[in-house]
Amino acid sequence: MFTFSRNKEKTNSNDNNGEIVIPMLPLRDVVVFPHMIVPLFVGREKSINALESAMKEEKGIFLAAQRSAQKDDPTEEDIYDFGTIGNIIQLLRLPDGTVKVLVEGKKRGLITEYLDNPDFFLVKVEEQREIVNADKMVQIQALMRNITEAFESYSKLSKKVPNEIITSIASIDEPAKMADVAVSYLTIKLEEKQRILEITEVAHRLEKIYGMIISETEVLEVEERIKRRVKKQMEKTQKDYYLNEQMRAIQKEMGEEDASKNEIKEIEKRLKEKKLSEEAHKKVKKEAQKLKMMAPMSAEATVVRNYIDWLLDLPWYEKTVNDKTLHDSEHILEEDHYGLKKVKERILEYLAVQTLLEKNKGSILCLVGPPGVGKTSVAKSIARATNRQFVRLSLGGLRDEAEIRGHRRTYIGALPGKIVQLLKKAGSNNPVFCLDEIDKLSSDFRGDPASALLEVLDPEQNFAFNDNYLEVDYDLSDIMFITTANVMQTIPAPLQDRMEVIRIAGYTEPEKLNIARKYLVTKQMEANGLTEKNISFTDGALLTIIRKFTREAGVRNLEREIASICRKVARKLVADGIEKQVKVTSKKVERYLGIPKYRHGETEGQDRVGLTIGLAWTEVGGELLGIEATVVKGTGKPILTTGKLGDVMQESAQAAWTFVRSKADYLGLPENFYKEMDVHIHVPEGAIPKDGPSAGVAMVTSIVSALMKKKVRSEVAMTGEITLRGRVLPIGGLKEKLLAAHRGHIKTVLIPSENRKDLEDDIPRNVLKELEILFVDHVDEVLKIALVEEESGKKANFIPPGSIQMSSHTGATA
Repeated sequence: MFTFSRNKEKTNSNDNNGEIVIPMLPLRDVVVFPHMIVPLFVGREKSINALESAMKEEKGIFLAAQRSAQKDDPTEEDIYDFGTIGNIIQLLRLPDGTVKVLVEGKKRGLITEYLDNPDFFLVKVEEQREIVNADKMVQIQALMRNITEAFESYSKLSKKVPNEIITSIASIDEPAKMADVAVSYLTIKLEEKQRILEITEVAHRLEKIYGMIISETEVLEVEERIKRRVKKQMEKTQKDYYLNEQMRAIQKEMGEEDASKNEIKEIEKRLKEKKLSEEAHKKVKKEAQKLKMMAPMSAEATVVRNYIDWLLDLPWYEKTVNDKTLHDSEHILEEDHYGLKKVKERILEYLAVQTLLEKNKGSILCLVGPPGVGKTSVAKSIARATNRQFVRLSLGGLRDEAEIRGHRRTYIGALPGKIVQLLKKAGSNNPVFCLDEIDKLSSDFRGDPASALLEVLDPEQNFAFNDNYLEVDYDLSDIMFITTANVMQTIPAPLQDRMEVIRIAGYTEPEKLNIARKYLVTKQMEANGLTEKNISFTDGALLTIIRKFTREAGVRNLEREIASICRKVARKLVADGIEKQVKVTSKKVERYLGIPKYRHGETEGQDRVGLTIGLAWTEVGGELLGIEATVVKGTGKPILTTGKLGDVMQESAQAAWTFVRSKADYLGLPENFYKEMDVHIHVPEGAIPKDGPSAGVAMVTSIVSALMKKKVRSEVAMTGEITLRGRVLPIGGLKEKLLAAHRGHIKTVLIPSENRKDLEDDIPRNVLKELEILFVDHVDEVLKIALVEEESGKKANFIPPGSIQMSSHTGATA
């Protein structure tokens, strides 16, 4: 059967292989290999004639595949030349005229000639012998083993290969037979099978078949993975469907309607009853329609449901009506807070305008002042006076722009911004909205909240505020925004421009006394379970607390000290078990609170050389600032400044020293006095940074006092910037500075003449009455008033307290 050639190349020996004349059966969609038994159904007349002719002879027939299965009457060009010489094992005629035949492939053959025969194809065929090169036997053995293993893997994945075939292929020893049997079970195209049939070299054929088996195995593995994934998804879908159907059945059995239908009906009902903007109404309608199409338990349905709830819960047109008269509102403001005249006037003006107009743009006020003066609490009082809801948003440390504008719905757990959240909480579209600590906003890579507030606080824009989550415009124009801040410097200029700034300075001593008597004592008595039968405070006790235990612009520490006394009294009453009234007097305050923290009205206690009292502005109000100067023997070094002074304050000290040197003749000092001495200026409380130009006059006074050995009056305080020519320039923060002087029991205050206009800026009458305020234009006037004359111990041209005077150089003022 097999011939072995020493030649490495493929060889066909036509001399050894004889030609035979044999009937041919054209096949459609099938290639018959040697060693393969195949049942065929034959219906074409020529094919049936060929089978009948073969049956009369030796039952031999040539099996060749058609190039195109669609050809019913193929020609020679439509049939492959290479085929298989086979035998007919069995032939059966069927009632419909067709023939079922069982054929077996024997050998490969090549058509050399078509013989003339009108009834069927009669061909001359040359038998093609199998070529097995002896030098490739090792390779053939390896390929046979690989094909056996690969076919086993392939058969496990393919359902078309019977189990017994695996055993059958493994038991085949002939390489050519193994190749033909294996390829007949592969699901490959007819063209590929034909190419394998035409390969007569066994080693080459085995290699090709092995590659095909590996390729088909990989395809089947991918198909299997896809099937498993699809099956798993189908199982989950079927499971969800099954469970949902069960839930519906259970709800139906219990008499409950479908929850999702109920939800849609509820949304539609709320939409009919709720008054929304046109844009919001369309949005809710669209989202509700989308919700109908979704699976109730899906994640997307939850997002849509939450979004619809937010739109329907917001107070689009719900407003509180102010049923209070202007007099009632004024009474409430006076009842809740003492003082704050400007704030109360502005609120009453707003209410008056609102009464006259149907539509009034929301007011945006900014209350600026030190801590503890009642900025936040006055916002609550405004809400009560205007019969509005009150909401508060603390902006301290806020650094994410999304906190104002909200997150987009695409993010997991997205929510609207704080503005919209608090409006939902308020339940009305016109609350008093307090934006607390607006000067403490931060910014980072997440955005700038201050920039986001520009739209919120602009009456020309906030009627169409667009939250990232809502995606529809919301009207904020009816809201009364009140912002609070300690300082204005840290608020961006565009934001300042959108707000009406009202400055709240610190309280005077009489104001603090009234606040403590009317509000703080009552509040802390209730907080500590005490009544008027248990405790009472005298005015002297409250003044002692104000003067010796607190030093602040507001009343926060004052309230803490009163609370501390109330707690100690409550403990004493419980421990003794006796209900009696404890009267807290000035003498008893130290027993409850300990040693006084501050020396009230004592700056130094007496007049000193080189010590002048200046006035400073801080974030918590005004402060007294002692400025010391001393002169020591030296070599004329530049002036030395200590006390953690800023650049501007150091420059003021240098300007003061230069001015004094330029006035040496006027002051009666030697011409080159500065070459034999060094001057040192120190501002106490060295750990606290200090800066600003307004201590210039105080520095000049301290230097001159130290050089001339003249004392400075301890009851005089001063403020003002100086020039090298000795002019006194205006300063800021005058109100806070005068209040600080009043708290420190200073009698006389020297201020620049150009600050005369600032005296009308809400400075309490009692402060103006109890302070002697002198206006100065030049340092010479300051020295004349502040330095003590040696002969009389008094300043020249002394003006009695209780009057507002200018120096003789500038003339008197009212």
